[in-house]
Amino acid sequence: MQDKRQISLNVNGKEYSGEIETRVHLADFLRVNLGLTGTHLGCEHGVCGACTVWVDGQAVRACLMLAVQANGCDILTIEGLADGEVLHPLQKAFQENHALQCGFCTSGMIMSLAAYIRDNPGASERDIRTAISGNLCRCTGYQPIVAAGLQAAQEMSGTK
Repeated sequence: MQDKRQISLNVNGKEYSGEIETRVHLADFLRVNLGLTGTHLGCEHGVCGACTVWVDGQAVRACLMLAVQANGCDILTIEGLADGEVLHPLQKAFQENHALQCGFCTSGMIMSLAAYIRDNPGASERDIRTAISGNLCRCTGYQPIVAAGLQAAQEMSGTK
């Protein structure tokens, strides 16, 4: 018999309440239960960063957190980062700097960087590189990712 718990949380501005098995990770819950497949699962050990989402405004690895731990929390995924049809400055910068290669790491990179830049407007190139050091890109697309991060940091700090 599976242990289940009632949870209630806000995902991308929408309330969700339901029963979930206690063993289900947040990443699986988002992908399977809510159909939000922008959160990718790579290593499932918290190493690659592809599953990064925001929980109460903090970037976390959704493969390391159980869905029941998110009970009562506000979750933001890549699907909720844009403001309707208006892309987040980092999403726009990724597009403009061709920082999208295969796309597997992209959502995790963007969610990690967006949280970092939000808290550190005007971040330097070194800051951006440090911020993405926990996210792996197998396509070696780091130069355009760093350029996109710098562009977004300048835009979000008002220096561009």
